[in-house]
Amino acid sequence: MRERCQHMLKCTVRRSHQLSAESIAKDLQSLCGLQISTTTVHRMSFYGRAPASKPYITKYNAKRRIQ
Repeated sequence: MRERCQHMLKCTVRRSHQLSAESIAKDLQSLCGLQISTTTVHRMSFYGRAPASKPYITKYNAKRRIQ
């Protein structure tokens, strides 16, 4: 993989951590014209991240938070 494509891959991952390896591979294919597999993206230690789930706030908890 060329340096330019590696740099594009790093920038893509930094910009949005929630992208899947499949979508990163598709983006790289459209930008660089380079056919890359999802395992290659994983091999370079880039994985998607899921946001932390927030607790559900019930009406009772919301009322207590306001007080």
